[in-house]
Amino acid sequence: MARTALTVTTLTPNTPLVGLGTTTNIDATNSHSITLPRPATPAEILIVVKNTTASTKTVTVKAGANPPSVRAGGGDMTSLSLTDGSTTPQYGVIGPLEASRYMQADGTINVDVAASMTGTITVLYVPRSV
Repeated sequence: MARTALTVTTLTPNTPLVGLGTTTNIDATNSHSITLPRPATPAEILIVVKNTTASTKTVTVKAGANPPSVRAGGGDMTSLSLTDGSTTPQYGVIGPLEASRYMQADGTINVDVAASMTGTITVLYVPRSV
């Protein structure tokens, strides 16, 4: 399955961000992948999820591949369970993440969403200089 790529929004020091930056509609069929901009590390990203589904849905960060993720054996992180967002969207934030657990062999991070989930996902890169 080809995952839907998530665009990473880089935060700039001393500069306000209106809204959440670039958002991507949730793809519950294919789920998502994040390609980090250089020199970003998983420890410098935040994943912001908005659930607009009329039921509770989960978001899972998939375990990486070893190598490079020497701690991939720790398994997936079902990191976020968002309640009914049909009337009032529900938001959650995942991160920072460990490269040693979640990085895939190709350098991406995979994020799965529950079947029939709707809403958006935003990935923010917070450079260490911020």
